[in-house]
Amino acid sequence: MIIKIMAAAGSSFPGVNYNDKKIDKGSGELMLMKNFPSFINKSSKKEQVRDYLRAISVGNKKVLKPQFHAMISTKFQEHSKEELTEIAENFMDEMGYGKQPFTVVFHNDTDNNHVHLVTTRVDKTTGKKINDSYEKLKSQKALAQVMEKIYGINENEKLNKLLNYKIGSLSQLETLLERSGYKMVKNKGDENTLDILKNGVKQKTINGNQIIFDNQKNDNRKNQIKAILIKYKEIYSNKVFKVEDNRRQESMLPDEKFAHRENYSKMKTEFESELQKKLKDVFGIDVIFHQKDDLKPFGYTLIDHKSGKVYKGSEVLKMNELIEFTSYKIDKKLFEILKDYNIPNLESKKILLEFLNKKYPEAEIKEFMLFENRGKKDLETYRKVQFEVKDFIRNYKNTNDEKKDISILKSEDGNRYAIHTRFHYIEELRLLLGENEYQRYFNAEGVFNMEIENRNQNNKKTEIIKAVDEILFELGKSTTTAKDPAENELKKKRKRRK
Repeated sequence: MIIKIMAAAGSSFPGVNYNDKKIDKGSGELMLMKNFPSFINKSSKKEQVRDYLRAISVGNKKVLKPQFHAMISTKFQEHSKEELTEIAENFMDEMGYGKQPFTVVFHNDTDNNHVHLVTTRVDKTTGKKINDSYEKLKSQKALAQVMEKIYGINENEKLNKLLNYKIGSLSQLETLLERSGYKMVKNKGDENTLDILKNGVKQKTINGNQIIFDNQKNDNRKNQIKAILIKYKEIYSNKVFKVEDNRRQESMLPDEKFAHRENYSKMKTEFESELQKKLKDVFGIDVIFHQKDDLKPFGYTLIDHKSGKVYKGSEVLKMNELIEFTSYKIDKKLFEILKDYNIPNLESKKILLEFLNKKYPEAEIKEFMLFENRGKKDLETYRKVQFEVKDFIRNYKNTNDEKKDISILKSEDGNRYAIHTRFHYIEELRLLLGENEYQRYFNAEGVFNMEIENRNQNNKKTEIIKAVDEILFELGKSTTTAKDPAENELKKKRKRRK
């Protein structure tokens, strides 16, 4: 879950217009309008909403940019639009905007569910500006408080649990904290103390002299971990590939790129493998590689969440005995999508790999980049996929184009699979439709495939006709009388016969 505060804007309230365009396109949905007068509601035009916010704001001439615009995003579909709306409403309370008129609009045009919130920084009752000092830091704290209130996620408890892990060095503690999204820095006022931050917000200050290092030599758990590593590297792929993350650079504005030009070209890199994911998911053993810049790793650390201890990897098993480095790399954003797919068996993995390489031809996705994931995610997601696939099958004749989110593919064994790209889901069609409905689909399969094939052929014919028309149009512009190319060819043939 992330929160982003957009740059302040003027009294035209462009955020209202931005959200309204999303709604008109079908990629946005107005979820909540709060603290507006009764004559302004969900059926009101954007001009009415904008004019009301403007009317409140114009009373304070000192506030030149009154618009407050924020975005709250979750990873993929981890939270529904209703859950995000509840989070947004509580977030506005924590930020001091709870009694202000504000809108919450859900957007579904990216891989991640997210909502946009728009209001005015001018208090509608007092006419004074709402305090926005250290707003970005304040927003991080506010979101953390909301998540604790709604879901019981207590950052302080999580951090204290990590600080009780057994470590052998300060660098191991730093690795442990970074893996959980924290950053450890020296306190500016006292060189013997350390500050622990998350999203730029200080969570805790600890005294370096109080950190206890554990260097116990006789450790039965270490031998158990070694046995697990040796066994499971034979079961799951130990081929390691590079994951490149350039999202920070892509999100920078031109002036930010210039200000940080020295580090702009340095993208964050990680190294991943299916073996790593399985060790963490099944045994709570986290494998973290260490590298300089984007070079090949020179070592690794093991975090054993079961026993609450951090190990130097080479003391358990030599790195070259555990994994195999490859020269392949993949973009972080795409890799997160791949990891989110449920992959119940080898057949579905082959189908998905073929589909993804057609969808992302430049990525060169390899089989070992797709990790086995037998889970069906939550039941709610399964039901949504099931409903949309059934709707797609039943109404394919009435669609002008194949639905972007859903594809039906046939495996070498003759089984048919449905792939839902928005929910990152692949499942055998027979299981999604049910036996009776699947048989109806199977009996009509020839018609369905022919319809799709004919539609594709018609689209290609239309494209050819357009191209010919463009050529004739260009010829018509260059000469006073446009001549048919076919007519010229016929004249040439007649001359040859003479």
